[in-house]
Amino acid sequence: MTEAAFEALRAFVAERDWSQFHTPENLAKSISIEAAELLEVFQWGGEVDDAHLREELADVLTYCFLLADKIGADPQQLVLDKLEQTRAKYPADIVRGRSEKYDQL
Repeated sequence: MTEAAFEALRAFVAERDWSQFHTPENLAKSISIEAAELLEVFQWGGEVDDAHLREELADVLTYCFLLADKIGADPQQLVLDKLEQTRAKYPADIVRGRSEKYDQL
């Protein structure tokens, strides 16, 4: 997320005085709730409404970015750090084309 997008999100929250409700716990709960709504888009199979899918994904991402901001973490660095950890657990030459968990390889 760009700094301009972060600033727009922070301004949106500030204009509504919602930061007072944005504890890490509440934001984590909101991520889970919105993720369930995202999953609901696929509940019955068939055609997916792309606009609805994008709205629900935006809700999940918004709460993720708010949580990262609240704890003082850079979302991009979080992803890069986790990718490095996962790369060590799942070496490409061993796991290519396989879905087993790392402890079952």
